[in-house]
Amino acid sequence: MNTDVEFHIRQNYPWTKLPANVKQSLGNSQREYEKQVLLYSIRNQLRFRNNLVRHVRKDERKYYEELLKYSRDHLMLYPYHLSDIMVKGLRVTPFSYYTGIMEDIMNSEKSYDSLPNFTAADCLRLLGIGRNQYIDLMNQCRSSKKFFRKKSARDLLPTKPVEISVEPWWVAQTGYITEDDIRVCSTAEKKAIDKMIDSGPQLAGTIEFNVVLSLYNRGFIYLDVPISDDSCISVPPLEGFVMNRVQGDYFETLLYKIFVSIDEQTNVAELANVLEIDLDLVKNAVSMYCRLGFAVKKGQAIGSDQLHPTWKNAPSVNRLKGTMDPQKMLLSWEQGSPVMEGGSSATDTDTTSLEDQADTASVSSLSIPAAPTKRIAFLFDSTLTAFLMMGNLSPNLKSHAVTMFEVGKLSDETLDSFLAELEKVESTAEGEAQRYFDHALTLKNTILFLRYNKELTQDQGPDIPNIGFPLDMLRCESLLGLDQATCSRVLNKNYKLLVSMAPLSNEIRPISSCTPQHIGPAIPEVSSIWFKLYLYHVTGQGPPSLLLSKGSRLRKLPDIFQVYDRLLITSWGHDPGVVPTSNVLTMLNDALTHSAVLIQGHGMHGHGETVHIPFPFDEEDLKGDFSYSNMCVHQALQKLKDQVDLEHQCGYITMLNSNNRLRRRPSDATECRGDTHLGGGFDTNGSTESFELVTEETNGDSKGKTDTLSSEDEWVPLDLCFGMPLFSSELNRKVCRKIASHKLFSSESLQELLHSSRKLSLKVLSFVQSFQDGSQTADPDSGVSNPLSQPAAEAGVPLPALNLLYKDGLLREWSGRAPPPLDISALHKDT
Repeated sequence: MNTDVEFHIRQNYPWTKLPANVKQSLGNSQREYEKQVLLYSIRNQLRFRNNLVRHVRKDERKYYEELLKYSRDHLMLYPYHLSDIMVKGLRVTPFSYYTGIMEDIMNSEKSYDSLPNFTAADCLRLLGIGRNQYIDLMNQCRSSKKFFRKKSARDLLPTKPVEISVEPWWVAQTGYITEDDIRVCSTAEKKAIDKMIDSGPQLAGTIEFNVVLSLYNRGFIYLDVPISDDSCISVPPLEGFVMNRVQGDYFETLLYKIFVSIDEQTNVAELANVLEIDLDLVKNAVSMYCRLGFAVKKGQAIGSDQLHPTWKNAPSVNRLKGTMDPQKMLLSWEQGSPVMEGGSSATDTDTTSLEDQADTASVSSLSIPAAPTKRIAFLFDSTLTAFLMMGNLSPNLKSHAVTMFEVGKLSDETLDSFLAELEKVESTAEGEAQRYFDHALTLKNTILFLRYNKELTQDQGPDIPNIGFPLDMLRCESLLGLDQATCSRVLNKNYKLLVSMAPLSNEIRPISSCTPQHIGPAIPEVSSIWFKLYLYHVTGQGPPSLLLSKGSRLRKLPDIFQVYDRLLITSWGHDPGVVPTSNVLTMLNDALTHSAVLIQGHGMHGHGETVHIPFPFDEEDLKGDFSYSNMCVHQALQKLKDQVDLEHQCGYITMLNSNNRLRRRPSDATECRGDTHLGGGFDTNGSTESFELVTEETNGDSKGKTDTLSSEDEWVPLDLCFGMPLFSSELNRKVCRKIASHKLFSSESLQELLHSSRKLSLKVLSFVQSFQDGSQTADPDSGVSNPLSQPAAEAGVPLPALNLLYKDGLLREWSGRAPPPLDISALHKDT
């Protein structure tokens, strides 16, 4: 549907008041507009009254029946915001709605994965049917067909809801109750119903707990989860979340947007203002989080004097506030989350402990000021969450990893429990699993370094206590789900500084931010293939590199790569990988059909050797002559230091030695040399691609031998990554030390970073433009789309319009033929 048409429907514009251009887009047909109004209203589950649809569809009941049918057919969440209509008018409760959905997918023999994430979570909460239960039901359904007495899917489904978690501040309202229903009610139930009929809706906590559950299970009442303008919520680690698929309907999209944007200090009205989304929609979303047990409403929602005595021992959350010792709650969290009967009640208990931690004390017994303060945001990508999920690292770490992926955020209030889980991760593992363990341990050290580190914030001023800054962890892909203006407002409201992990996957677009300042890639081009070529261009050094535009085709491997045994291949929007030269041609031509590809020489005798050099450089690093253990004085790095600000950023430079005859890895590391990698287990920047693992190591006496064999000419810069590396604990430790010693988080340094990032952005953009043919625009199809409909990798970064060759210090257009001998000194190099 046209966005202009959607806007005018949302604003309740009748046909007569539509602008001419909108009418024209509808073919000047009023009937077409009315059709679009009905479709939009049903898709967005709009109330009949006070909306434009009431002028289009006169029969209110029929409209709601169509809405319900559409929602059920498309496996959407039950429209709780229309409960008064659905339960009282149509007699469709959430239980009967989800039973119908489950029956439909079972009769169609669809897999459990066909249920969208939030719908599956609500089905689990009400029906008690998760993945394993669904498979078991399907097996029963199929086996019954083999016998004379066939069982339908309806016969196998539960007849009443499982026991759900109910909060005392939820509101109980009467549903559709007949005289026959009243006859089967107990005296206490009749009394509760009479009170609701006579006095209106009642707080659930004022009614006997078992009566509330009994009336709800029989569909005599429904429960509203009221959210006010000034409500604040916290999001604990997710329990009971089902990771199936993303559907993309209006409400699901809204839920994910709010997930990554919400924090404990921002109330609902402020959040709606920041996101520029209708307040009622935000309230509906927050209400859904609380209903599913994915969020907890902060503050005392109901007074203890109002609470019915039967609620004291009921499995719930907020009524415990102030009655349970927070330190006991804290200890129970560290020892493992308590498991309760009612499905999501385990989540509720965990959440309470986390909330109490935020209100009283953290694991480190830090004195945190009550006044809200801006935070540091650590930006990560889905690669990290995959490592934390796949590694089976510790018992309760997976719920945090699911939260990081689905919510897109771990707030400072939940980091104590996250760190407690990371503490349980062992330091050694077998084979490929070691990478997962290394990332987890390095992440723990990074969090401890960035969070409440007084050493990083010594210029706060005399009136502000220096306790460091709280830390939130944000997933880049989730932030990219927000439009650019909204993302900027969210970041500016909550954060003083952004710090990216390094390297970020090439499959995502990095966050661009002038304010708050960003220690990481300044713009997407700085995290793209273009930046590699820019490095070689300004330093005059780099491995032989050929950037082929999409649609090119190679008949044979270019001569400059014939001497190499291994090549580094980077297809646009993917992470690089080392491959053998012998069978590379077919793979290259296949990749070129759908993306641009960068080919680089890596190793002449097996894999090349790579070394990571952390920056900013110390004064000691820049003294002495070049050696294997003193690479900071390399001529290319001295040139690079003049062109790119390495003093107010942090990260690492990867150096490559292609002529690596001795497959060596010296055991002792010096400060400037950083980490050494040999073999395809490393793909130039520690990304997730793995080809071969080379594990040979030499003795400690190899250092002298290596130094004598290494010459400056053998080493060239391969790549530069801004941010904090997580793939190597040693490299991470060095970068952390340099951040502290160079005071990168000081106001003065951040101001310099702002200016230098802008200069670098302009230089790189100018460089990219100089190698375009003038007509090339950003290709919206660049990169490869993924199942979660995230923005394409490097979306907006121009694809190469020309084939470019970097060789012998020069970057020039490549025609596909070997160039004639040229006088290099006579060539003019663009700057």
